[in-house]
This record gives sequence, C-alpha cells and structure tokens, in this order.
Amino acid sequence: MTDRLDAATAGQDRDLHAFIAGLPKAELHVHHVGSASPRIVSELAARHPDSKVPTDPEALADYFTFTDFAHFIEVYLSVVDLVRTPEDVRLLTFEVARELARQQVRYAELTITPFSSTRRGIDERGFMDAIEDARKAAEAEFGTVLRWCFDIPGEAGLESAEETVRMATDDRLRPEGLVSFGLGGPEIGVPRPQFKPYFDRARAAGLRSVPHAGETTGPETVWDALNELGAERIGHGTSSARDPRLLRYLAERRIPLEVCPTSNIATRAVTTLDEHPVKEFVRAGVLVTINSDDPPMFGTDLNNEFAVAARLLDLDERGLAELAKNGVEASFLDAAGKQRLAAEIDTYTAGRLAS
Repeated sequence: MTDRLDAATAGQDRDLHAFIAGLPKAELHVHHVGSASPRIVSELAARHPDSKVPTDPEALADYFTFTDFAHFIEVYLSVVDLVRTPEDVRLLTFEVARELARQQVRYAELTITPFSSTRRGIDERGFMDAIEDARKAAEAEFGTVLRWCFDIPGEAGLESAEETVRMATDDRLRPEGLVSFGLGGPEIGVPRPQFKPYFDRARAAGLRSVPHAGETTGPETVWDALNELGAERIGHGTSSARDPRLLRYLAERRIPLEVCPTSNIATRAVTTLDEHPVKEFVRAGVLVTINSDDPPMFGTDLNNEFAVAARLLDLDERGLAELAKNGVEASFLDAAGKQRLAAEIDTYTAGRLAS
C-alpha cells in the first residue's frame, strides 16, 4: 500500500513539474550578471584569463557555494568583473533572455547595475546600446519582453547612487526599456534613508521604486524603503514576517514582496526552506511573487522556484496559475499587456486541466 501511495505522489509531482514547465510567467526579481549560466561564465572567464573565476563549468558549482551573504557579494562581484566590453554585455543579456524564454517567461524586469560595469571602463553609451540591442533581438527571436531596473550597488556608496540616477534620468543615455529604479547589495551598514534624494530624482523622472529591503536586516529596513524611498515593491522583504503591523500595511496597500526562496537559503538569510516566511506572507494577505534572483549562482531557476512554492504553500495547478498571475499584477507592464498575459495563463491552465 505504501509503495502505491509513493508512486501516486511521485506521479503527481511529475504532473505538477510538467505544468510549471509550460506555465506562462513573469519574473520581477532577477539580476543581469547573476543570471549568467555556467556556460556563459566560463566563456567570459576564458576571454579574461586574469580573473580568478574558474573556466570549468563543473568547478563553478563549488565556486558558487556561499558561506554567508558577504561571501555571496564577493563572488558576485568577481563575476561582474568578467563583463568588460559592450560585446560581453550584449552576449550576457541575450543569453539571459534565451534562458528565460526556455522557462516560458513572457515578461521579465531584469535588474541591471550599470555602475558596476561603467566604473570598470565600459563606455556608458556602449553599455546602453548593448542591452537595448540584446533586448530587441531577444523579443524578436524568443518573444520574451525584457524591461530594465537600474540598481544602485549599495556597497559602493553614494558615488554609485549619483552615477546610477544620472544614467537613469539623462535622456541622452536612458534606455527605452528602463522602467524602475532599485537598490541592492548589503543591507547591514547601508541604511536606506541616505538614498532618498536619488530615489526622489528617479521617481520624478517617471521610474518606479523597487529597492531590496529586509533580506538580511529587520523589518525596520522595509519601513525605511517604504517611507523614505517610496517603494512600490519590495525586493525580498524576508523579515517583514516579524512585524504584524508591517504585514497589514503591505496587504492593505497591495505592495508586493518579490520572494526568492532558494536565494534566501543560499545566502543564509533563512535557515531552512521549512522556516521560510512565505507562508506567513500569504496568510496575512500580502501579494507574493515568486522569483529566482541569481539563478545559476544558487543552482535554481524560476521553474524550480515555482515548484518550491508549490510545496511550501501546498498549491495545485490552479494555485500555481494564481501565483503566476500575481507576478503579472505586480509587474510594470501596461494594462493591455497585463490583460494579455493573464489571459494566456488562464487559457493554458484550462487546457491542461481539461486534458
């Protein structure tokens, strides 16, 4: 009897994974450099042999094993250092789009940190042209729509904030696909309020506010992101579960959390998946989106993150479809685009459940 039950459960899991694999999706929290696959990282490392990054894709698995968040940032920046020319930028961007398309991602807001590349010598105009060329080529070839979030690397200080907002608001540089403005990097020792003037400038230029907050610090960082930076979505927000008032605020105002379960385990922001606060977010009525963050570095992808969410939240196919529609609702797609993608999710789900 037990063997039959195990077989049935395995079959249900296979069916759920197959459903996820074909499910149209939006991804809202995925990093440009952090999405470089082992194949692309090894190719870039071979182009730049002075780097300490391994050229063997298999060795990258060990290289991408992190002891804590600070170690993750160190490794991440070593990969950033591999992107040194506009040709590198274009290759990376197009290949990230290819991987997203493979997972049926129809729309993605890719977090890009231009300061990390331009300070290494890449010409600003060359950088912008490279990402835009890749964006247009990817949409034509794969049908995946890319939009950009320009991200301040918090560890680089206010100089990086000034340069990032300048590039984001200068009409001579600002790329067509840019929709939002963010803040990443370490939170400890990098208080959010100091970035208020830069977010004010970005928001005045029509960009949406999407800072990381509450990943490795407490809920007070999320409050700072909301009150000082005008956050419309919160990257991670993991510690929000520790503040019932904050959860009510997020739920009542429909402010989404960009949840990245495997990332939170890899960086030690959360100890185990079973302890992940996503269940508390959903119980509190918070709008939750599921994302992959830096997928190859964490040995995951968006399909796997949906499978993780299905287990943590006990979701069936209909529940997963609603989760995918959360990503559409929380996105900065125009109303018509949201309607089309939500309808595609509904059509896919109805077809799968009828078969």
